[in-house]
Amino acid sequence: MYHLELDKVVERINFLKAQRVLVQLPDGLKTKAEEIVDYLEQKTNAKVFIWFSSCFGACDLPFGLEVMGIDLMVHFGHNKYWKAEKW
Repeated sequence: MYHLELDKVVERINFLKAQRVLVQLPDGLKTKAEEIVDYLEQKTNAKVFIWFSSCFGACDLPFGLEVMGIDLMVHFGHNKYWKAEKW
């Protein structure tokens, strides 16, 4: 039903050599969290964490990630997010 483009996430994690990755999901995708973590950890050298607190959109980012040592945060939403910068 959803195409999460996890291969693009793997590519980005590997490109950045990220070691600790936080994935933020909307409530409707939280049931897929374990599958997402397993896939990303199998394809990268990163430890992947899921943010299980509320998520009300791309502007609802968690604070304090530097304390957790997060190198990269991946946010999944319901709509395509158009960013100005291409990675």
